[in-house]
Amino acid sequence: MPFRRRNPEQSLPVDDEKWAQTTLKDVLFAAYQEQRRARLWRNIWRGVWVLIFLAILAGSRGNNGNAHPNGAASKFANMQKPHTAVVALKGVIGGNDEHDQVKILREGMEAAYKNANVKAILLRANSPGGSPVVSNIAFEEIRRMKREHANIPVYVVAEDVCASGCYYIAAAADKIYADPSSLVGSIGVIGSSFDVTELMQKIGVKRRVRIAGDNKGMGDPFTPESPEQQAIFQQMLDQVHAEFIKSVREGRNGKLNEKAYPDLFSGRVFTGIEGKKAGLVDDWGNIYSVARDVVKAPDLVDYTPESNDLASLLQRGLGAQVQSKLEGLLQQGW
Repeated sequence: MPFRRRNPEQSLPVDDEKWAQTTLKDVLFAAYQEQRRARLWRNIWRGVWVLIFLAILAGSRGNNGNAHPNGAASKFANMQKPHTAVVALKGVIGGNDEHDQVKILREGMEAAYKNANVKAILLRANSPGGSPVVSNIAFEEIRRMKREHANIPVYVVAEDVCASGCYYIAAAADKIYADPSSLVGSIGVIGSSFDVTELMQKIGVKRRVRIAGDNKGMGDPFTPESPEQQAIFQQMLDQVHAEFIKSVREGRNGKLNEKAYPDLFSGRVFTGIEGKKAGLVDDWGNIYSVARDVVKAPDLVDYTPESNDLASLLQRGLGAQVQSKLEGLLQQGW
């Protein structure tokens, strides 16, 4: 059948024209629905992110510690009247960036000193100890700030445990309070490693190591330790221990009962009951009783720098986790 070109001016059949109109209408309607759906989801996610932002902000600003369960509003109100500042000293004493006790103590105490309504600073201690170097730095920083702000007393309140490096820091305070069941003291220094040389001989393993300097490999668990190296190690521990004892004596300022407790500096841990008798603790108390009965300012405000601020939470991926869960819930609903 020969092909015939249709005249452009010739109109479409009625059925074809209706089909074209219907198809165009369906396409436009589908595009409109898609735009509405996209706009709806965009608005939903905007609302979700606003709620996430507000929740994170409220969580990071509202209840930083246990001293103020009523949140940011209560904290702000108490800061406008006489109150007792609280700074937390917790965890293993170390100098890592994520939990730098010196930085936490400095920033918290400096913030408290700037508020004229602060009547005293309580260091809420709950730590088994840690680095002697970091402990000494914190000890010296607390004493420096105390000299600069002599009218604001600094008290340590030991909770479960304040031992070793934690007690090193606590000795810088004006007074130390503890619960009768708290563990305090442990004024000693420890250094440990393993000796696997006999095990290597039994299984027939030899280690090849080259050193320049007789004591360069000192402490290597795969190399026998000489008597000279043992003496060097002991000398180092004794020197650190002597500095520890010196700082505690200076901080406690004649309160230690060394005659009745000759093992005070042996590394022994004392309960709050024995610690009070030994002069390691001034009296029994907690942050609430000390603020109420000693400072006479029962309202507590936590000045501990916040490590769970919005930026940190987002960096740890909290936002992504919440987004994923909410997206799943919303998809189920749709």
